Amino acid sequence: MSDAIATRIDRMRYTKNTASSRLALLAIVFDILFFISIYKSDVGTYYYTITIGASIIYNLVFLLAAFLCSEGVKNYRIGYSWALIVLGIVQIARIFILPMNAHGAIVNNMPVMGDGQFVRVVIYLAVSAVCLFASALVNMKKSRTLAKYTASLQA
Repeated sequence: MSDAIATRIDRMRYTKNTASSRLALLAIVFDILFFISIYKSDVGTYYYTITIGASIIYNLVFLLAAFLCSEGVKNYRIGYSWALIVLGIVQIARIFILPMNAHGAIVNNMPVMGDGQFVRVVIYLAVSAVCLFASALVNMKKSRTLAKYTASLQA
């Protein structure tokens, strides 16, 4: 191993994993944009259902969990990567729940969610999921590299 690579890896022991943390925070930003886009819509009583209530509660849980994971990956904890992957999978699954149903629904002869809004919210959720996956993968790689280096120091 060259001195430059060894120095870079050794430096990881004293610095935070900001790349993974920032990607997780960016996923939160895209989830908030999704949240705003959905809940600013006022189309009759379509959004006054248990699905929306569950969606609001999930958004709160997502925001808290993603923030907790963003703090966890700062310290190269690999367990938080798995949580980020689960959150990313759920973000993708959410595309098929609320946006798909609202896009196909009609209230008072008007679509609940137009094509433009539908594309926008799907992009928000997809980009949020990609950020979560990227954050998890970066953290896994860095965590394993740091763990191997730390083990080699103790040998």
